[in-house]
Amino acid sequence: MKTGRVIKSTGSWYEVLTETGPVRARLRGKFKQQGLKLTNPVAVGDQVTLQAESQQETYTIQEIAPRENYVIRKSTRKAHHAHIIASNIDQAFLMVTIQQPRTSLGFIDRFLVSTESFRIPTTILVNKADLPLNEAGEELLQDLHEIYEPLGYPVLELSALHEQDLLEGFGPLLRGKTTLLSGHSGVGKSTLLNQLVPGARQTTKDISAYSAKGVHTTTFAEMFAVEGLDAFLIDTPGIKEFGVLDIEEQELSHYFVEMRQYLGECKYHNCRHVSEPGCRIIERVEEGYIHPYRYENYVNLLHEEDTHR
Repeated sequence: MKTGRVIKSTGSWYEVLTETGPVRARLRGKFKQQGLKLTNPVAVGDQVTLQAESQQETYTIQEIAPRENYVIRKSTRKAHHAHIIASNIDQAFLMVTIQQPRTSLGFIDRFLVSTESFRIPTTILVNKADLPLNEAGEELLQDLHEIYEPLGYPVLELSALHEQDLLEGFGPLLRGKTTLLSGHSGVGKSTLLNQLVPGARQTTKDISAYSAKGVHTTTFAEMFAVEGLDAFLIDTPGIKEFGVLDIEEQELSHYFVEMRQYLGECKYHNCRHVSEPGCRIIERVEEGYIHPYRYENYVNLLHEEDTHR
């Protein structure tokens, strides 16, 4: 028996890093996932137990250790199923762009709800900072700093394509940690990864001129070691939409950090913070303590969940 950590998933086969190096492994049979219906029973970052297959240099996955945390979203292919993006991570970097393609605040908040559900620290990386912005772009960049930094989400501007000292700047952030790198297609995740991990050789492509959206270049999630930092970076396929997995309506407000301190102060104990009289959350929105964009995205998510019940 061997133990190791899944560093790459290609659907039917997995690459697992063990004490003696990487090995290929596959699943035999089905795994129960604590009531979750998953399109990927094994995720990058999972700790697994392996058994060697007879007369082959391959292994079968016998057991998946309980996950400390994970980032999960609704499957885009199967109704009522979920897809685990990665597990057992220390922090997440959400890469966004202001233009070509434009990352919406709704997308950002959906991702943050997923990471907040496990209290995973998240940093917002604004890529392509060297490109000129129009007036709407300048306003969006200012909104990102004004909305998210006071909530504890650092907003860092960079140019993954042109900055040659990225590892020097990112080294302290990555050291000793497993970091998830996520975002839309075309925002530059693979370019950043190639700068930080030169041996990764991830494919990059230009933005589609027809749709102004990113072109998928990363097909499967994969974890890379960052040399000299005792760190790992998990690269993920570009996400067009981030569907939050079913969350109880009473839980959702807990994942908006600015709402937590006011929960329990509403007139009604089962307040949904939408139109109820005596709602403390609505009062704080009107008083300017909760940003209206964030509140609007909370309500949108709440109604989105209503339609799936």
